[in-house]
Amino acid sequence: MTGFVQAVLLILGLCGMMGSVIWIIRRGNNNRLTRLFISCQFSIVLWLISELLILFSVTKQQYWISYCIGNVGISCFAPLWLMLSSVYTGSGKRVHKLMNFLPLFALAAVTVVLTNPLHHLYYAVFEAGSVRYGPLFYAFQVLYYILILTGISIICFKHRRDSAMISKQSVLLILSAAIPLAINTLTLTGILRATVALTPLFFGVSSLLIIIALGRYGLLNINSIAIRDTVSNIDSGVMIFDISGILTYRNKYIDGLPFLSDVQTMQQFLDALHHAAGKDVPKTFSSAEVHVGGEYFSIRRSLSANRNGEKVASIVTISNVTEFHELAAAEKKLSLEQERNRIAQEMHDSAGHTFTMISSLVRLMKYETGQASPDLQKLTENISAIDGLSRSGVTQLRCTINNLRDDEFMTSVTRAVQTVISAVRSVKIDLCVQGEEDERFRFCIREMYDNCRETVTNALRYAEAESINIILKFLADRVEMYILDDGRGCENITEQNGLRGIRERTEALGGTVRFMSAAGEGFQTVIRVPVKEAEE
Repeated sequence: MTGFVQAVLLILGLCGMMGSVIWIIRRGNNNRLTRLFISCQFSIVLWLISELLILFSVTKQQYWISYCIGNVGISCFAPLWLMLSSVYTGSGKRVHKLMNFLPLFALAAVTVVLTNPLHHLYYAVFEAGSVRYGPLFYAFQVLYYILILTGISIICFKHRRDSAMISKQSVLLILSAAIPLAINTLTLTGILRATVALTPLFFGVSSLLIIIALGRYGLLNINSIAIRDTVSNIDSGVMIFDISGILTYRNKYIDGLPFLSDVQTMQQFLDALHHAAGKDVPKTFSSAEVHVGGEYFSIRRSLSANRNGEKVASIVTISNVTEFHELAAAEKKLSLEQERNRIAQEMHDSAGHTFTMISSLVRLMKYETGQASPDLQKLTENISAIDGLSRSGVTQLRCTINNLRDDEFMTSVTRAVQTVISAVRSVKIDLCVQGEEDERFRFCIREMYDNCRETVTNALRYAEAESINIILKFLADRVEMYILDDGRGCENITEQNGLRGIRERTEALGGTVRFMSAAGEGFQTVIRVPVKEAEE
């Protein structure tokens, strides 16, 4: 009757382990962790099969084959379990390299068993139905226990280091190995006495725990493993507090923040922020930003709820946003620099143009007053023109400083160019307009005005021109402006502020500009700007 009960327990344990293996194959993923887990289960299956065969063995040879099968399973289980624990907890590369030598331990144990007839150190006596263990048996048993306990410890230490609470799947995984180990220990030492072997039954319990871990808590599911590793290694801090405010998880990033190293509760977290940043963060905060040790950290908190809608945890994420503050400061500095350049360019364009016109009129007045009979009407007209230019210059200066513009004449390219021409009295300027201007050309009125004004100012200031010809061409796909003077020209053209401003404005519109000159042949500027609609 005892043998029958023993066989039933072994079959139950064997069915349970095979069921867990099938479940793993179906629900697990094709990765090293899953393969190690299946290998562990198969090693236990071999041991259970050997125990079942021992019940039906009669001859010494049958006993020997049965015991050898069981020893292969036991010799492989302990190293495989330790390797499984290492991979499951994501131990470092150095630990993984050490684990690669564990199969040699299993090979040594199997070799000692198979060569026992030569040395009798594993089984001191081995007869049909009568076995007495030798010193190597106990030595290897101790080593097996050490490997299994080391694997359990790795899982516990890993979770204790990374979070304040071990996961449920890890608890079930530990129990699946610890329970049969404890029962077997109690049986071997004689503390637990039973008419049948209880270890197979508890291996069946282990298989049930494994199935629960697989089905309910996603053990061996690559998604949970990947999510865990991703959260652990992201460049942001993640802290999880349960509903009572106790820290249950912290990723590696948090370990690199000294001011949060001793935090175990939500209140300690708030106190740490206050102490480090000198700034209170309310308990109900959803977002905050603190400045700690020269760095800026953005802190956000969200609440996690279960399927019933009950709040079960607070998730706090911490990101280093120092770079964004540095970029904002750099952008502010760049904006100031751009504004300075804008003012400098517009001062050069507007004020330079105005003063050049005034200077030209003053020269005319000086010439007129040197005549025997000065033309008072011309002098009066020039004085009025100087007054108008002075007032216009003041207005343009104010517009430049305040980034405002007097755009009354900015209704068309033609009118803008005519405004420039009307301000010039000292030289003759002819304007020729070809084609018809329409709304398509409004986008470049300001730029064409500034370019024309700058070019005319240069002709008056440097070229000593007596006449200027301006040609405006409005074509289907572009507008062209030709400004030709009869001044003294130059051999080499050097683009300073004025010419450089013309080029930059034109190229910003997608257009092109060309400067041409030769000594004694005047200066020519050709500007071409494509129409935006034509480009599209």
